[in-house]
Amino acid sequence: MLNALFSNDKDTVLKPRTKAAGPEGALPLNHDLLRYSPSGDLFGMTMDAGIGWDPSCLRDAEVLILSNLGGMRGFDGKPVALTYHTGNFELGMLVEAASREFAKEHITPFAAYVTDPCDGRSQGTHAMFDSLPYRNDSAMVLRRLIRSLPTAKALMGVATCDKGLPGMMMALVSCHDKPVILVPGGTTLPPVEGEDTGKVQTIGARYANNEISLEYAAAVGCRSCASAGGGCHFLGTAGTSQVIAEALGLALTHSALAPSGEEIWLKIARDSAIALKDLLLKGIKVKDIVTDKAIENAMIMHAAFGGSTNLLLHLPAIAYSAGCKIPTMDDWNRINLEVPRIVSVNPNGPIPHPTVRAFLSGGVPEAMLKLRRLNILHEDVMTVTGMTLGENLDCFEDSERRYALKRHLKEEDGVDADDVIMDIDKANSRGLTSTITFPKGNIAPEGAVIKSTAIDKSVIGQDGVYRAKGAIKVFVSEEDAIKAIKDGAIVKGDIMCVIGGGPLGTGMEETYQLTSALKYLPFGKYVTLLTDARFSGVSTGACIGHIGPEALAGGPIGKLRDGDIVEVVIDTVNLSGTINFLGTKDKPLTVKEGEAELAKRSTHPMVKPHPDLPDDTALWAALQAVSGGTARGCVYDVKRILQVLELGQKALKEKEKLNA
Repeated sequence: MLNALFSNDKDTVLKPRTKAAGPEGALPLNHDLLRYSPSGDLFGMTMDAGIGWDPSCLRDAEVLILSNLGGMRGFDGKPVALTYHTGNFELGMLVEAASREFAKEHITPFAAYVTDPCDGRSQGTHAMFDSLPYRNDSAMVLRRLIRSLPTAKALMGVATCDKGLPGMMMALVSCHDKPVILVPGGTTLPPVEGEDTGKVQTIGARYANNEISLEYAAAVGCRSCASAGGGCHFLGTAGTSQVIAEALGLALTHSALAPSGEEIWLKIARDSAIALKDLLLKGIKVKDIVTDKAIENAMIMHAAFGGSTNLLLHLPAIAYSAGCKIPTMDDWNRINLEVPRIVSVNPNGPIPHPTVRAFLSGGVPEAMLKLRRLNILHEDVMTVTGMTLGENLDCFEDSERRYALKRHLKEEDGVDADDVIMDIDKANSRGLTSTITFPKGNIAPEGAVIKSTAIDKSVIGQDGVYRAKGAIKVFVSEEDAIKAIKDGAIVKGDIMCVIGGGPLGTGMEETYQLTSALKYLPFGKYVTLLTDARFSGVSTGACIGHIGPEALAGGPIGKLRDGDIVEVVIDTVNLSGTINFLGTKDKPLTVKEGEAELAKRSTHPMVKPHPDLPDDTALWAALQAVSGGTARGCVYDVKRILQVLELGQKALKEKEKLNA
């Protein structure tokens, strides 16, 4: 290697330039700029000219485009270097489209990148320990980049997926006094023949249970992502976050879930550039858009679409960053009782349409129009169009695009748009139920979360209630739990309890490999899963997560043992539920007696922070815990953190004095 390093060099290698003429022209300076501007502003112009920007344009207004772009895309569209996921691979095309539009409008665009990991790629690995904490980290880095370009007058975010998009929204809305806009990264296309990107993640579990062949797994695994860009083609956390961005008024009307790489997707970026210019001219700032009413609109759309439970962590964090009221469990419950689910997409069904069909069916504004008769949306809120939500809906309702895309969906896929986004009466007649239930009980005194609309209807009673009772099987890690599923140790009727997966144990890992395996195994719909971890947005079934307090915080869930009798009741109609420990087979207890028994018990001896938990994640877990934990979106409340540190330092000094 060393010989090759220093020999056989061509003349061009051995004769690099030692100087260059530099850009032609002159900086557009004047007396006041030279006399009063910070040196950084002036040197910034010098660097901009050196990079190649026309120096005569360097007095134009500046905007900063932030994106989660990853990988390296060649001129032919093929990868020169791979990235973590399809969701960030094509974002450079949106950045370029917006940048060229800004330049036409005599606005100087800057672009910066903070890429993001993939929860799908992290499933079942220790990489999942960094997943949720990364959201906070990315928001922090994005905010630092924003502050590092003080000359930027407005901000554009371009993001797609599970942690990158919520982190981007947290960063953007924290810039209260700047105009901002969000461009959703869209969705990847499903294959003509094959499996969706949720089901394909279960090929290992299905192969282990002799459900599929090796040849089949290899073939469907290869073609599931049928286009190079966009988020997964189910309504998971990525898709739901795009819906939320639009519902908040941060993204243009009918921009969420567009097919990545298509002309309509690129047009959204160009239109967003024009919209941001108008916001700048009108003086409309993000604090004028993301308000308490906007947060509630986002919650309404979450319920209408049947969104990911991860947004119960992300939307509170966005609200906190915007300086808005943080939605509580009671607020979510109220919204879900008022708002019917009317969207039929993967994974909730009843027909698992890919999310591109939701876009072609009218997307977010179509769902809003269908809910208009309930009079629950705040249509007076301002949006990034510079118009109110109500004005946006009026315009979209009679637009050519709305009807043309519905016709296109019918012609291409043979699907009626009104069967994807339904009116309320049709949704009711087809059995769509409200999205989320928050059960409590002596196992979950602080509550828990289940996407009750995703429980298989065949295991729910005629009264709309899901019931399970029996001896539980306790697992102290996701690894042990998935091994049990693959080894055939889990059977119809089992209640699995996976403990130690909260923030303190694993960074609140996502356990989709468990829920997906259960969904696609024939006995899976009869299995109940309880955990203090969280689930992927594409998870379905009787899976109850976010159980609090978590095991490592002394929560009752951490005191359960193999063979304990647990009863689960989920009312999918009235959105109420209970999770209770009722003793053992030999010693049955009432709910109250069970509570007392759990209080006496010690935490399971095998429940500990995972030995491979990174220090970065342990620090995140501690900081978010003192800031209010999962109920407040796992944010960093700096005032609260500093208060706790100050008290801790005083306590340490007192302890040192006593020990002296």
